[in-house]
Amino acid sequence: MNDQNHRHFSRRAVLKGAAVLAAVAAATTGPTRALAQGKATKASMQYRDSPNGKQECSNCMQFIPGKTPQAKGTCKVVAGEISPKGWCIAYAPKG
Repeated sequence: MNDQNHRHFSRRAVLKGAAVLAAVAAATTGPTRALAQGKATKASMQYRDSPNGKQECSNCMQFIPGKTPQAKGTCKVVAGEISPKGWCIAYAPKG
């Protein structure tokens, strides 16, 4: 093997590279976690905390209510806490 083509990596350089990689991975866990749960991000579903006319999360079949009618709940489609007065493009009225 030719010495000019052989690279030496210091322990410090390897550890620094690993730290940078870990920081990048930590910064991207939000969307990754949502996808791992099989749920879409709020941004991709155009979620907002206000209703669209009479359409709101509290009367959507995807909404899972919180402990009280005013408490935030969750959604079968959208990741994260969901306001009962919110709305997104996945809205489907309860039958």
